[in-house]
Amino acid sequence: MSKLLLIGIGVGDPDHLTVQAINALQQVDVFFVIEKGPDKADLAALRTEICRRHRPDAGYRTVELHDPERDRSPDDYRAAVRDWHEQRAAVYEQAITDALAADECGAFLVWGDPALYDSTLRIIDQITATGRLALDLEVIPGISSIQVLAARHRIALNRVGEAVHITTGRQLAAGLIPEHGDVVVMLDGTCAFTTVTEPVDIYWGAYLGTPHELLISGPLHEVSDEIQRTRAEGRATHGWIMDIYLLRRRST
Repeated sequence: MSKLLLIGIGVGDPDHLTVQAINALQQVDVFFVIEKGPDKADLAALRTEICRRHRPDAGYRTVELHDPERDRSPDDYRAAVRDWHEQRAAVYEQAITDALAADECGAFLVWGDPALYDSTLRIIDQITATGRLALDLEVIPGISSIQVLAARHRIALNRVGEAVHITTGRQLAAGLIPEHGDVVVMLDGTCAFTTVTEPVDIYWGAYLGTPHELLISGPLHEVSDEIQRTRAEGRATHGWIMDIYLLRRRST
């Protein structure tokens, strides 16, 4: 049976790799790399640098997979994501079948942590559920953007005895913000924090762990314009933006 590793590689700094991840890299015969176009060449470069550092023997093969296009503004978000995952599953399954022998180990290097807002694990489960492809699957946890955000701002994510809610920009914009506890927001393409009217502090970061890292914090009503301007400048410069933030209610 072929072995497949999903290895969390952190969010931009090659030093984010854990010892477990480095050890796992030594087993890999085939790295499956998702090609996301020239705008995200920096992401592919990080994976290349990780392999260069930790597999100097170069005793592995690399298989590039074309990532199917997806509708970013669908009428039915869940249906659109489901269709996209089905297309991805077909691409992944064909690549694994063609490239990975029964006695070999393959790997996907997953941005951040494979269990947090990443579709790779879900797609591999979808593939194995069909019964057409048997895989010995192992997941190697990675340092997430949430951990890096807190470290860079030198804050604890949770306050004593309180909860932390992790959500998306889409959910925040829909008004789905909990009454108690603080909120970490990921995958926000529309600056959903501008819809928040409660008195909160924001701890914002973009390109965390990379040489382009950006950090802004303060009362939301005071720094909202600065964050929006900085996001726009980052996108214009790099062709993409990857940001995350914590909203923390202020005492009234």
